[in-house]
Amino acid sequence: MKKPSSRIREEIARLQDQLKQAETREAERIGRIALKAGLGEIEIEEMELLAAFEEVAGRFRKGGGASAGERKGRGNGSASAASAAVPAAAAHGNGGDA
Repeated sequence: MKKPSSRIREEIARLQDQLKQAETREAERIGRIALKAGLGEIEIEEMELLAAFEEVAGRFRKGGGASAGERKGRGNGSASAASAAVPAAAAHGNGGDA
């Protein structure tokens, strides 16, 4: 039996709320990491920072990211770049405390 449109709208609204909550949690997590890495103190244009984050995200999506053990040996390099996504997310209103 098909769902009535009102029930579908309710489901969409519930899912949108879940998405917003998940994005907020992700932004806060990344924001905390970015602050630990010292990104809160760096003066950089938002578009330049976004481009750097996209580059890092692409590198990890392709499987070029290091395993947990390899990251420890590299220091803050990969952690700093990956954590920078929060300031970009914060610009969209998802940053919360970050």
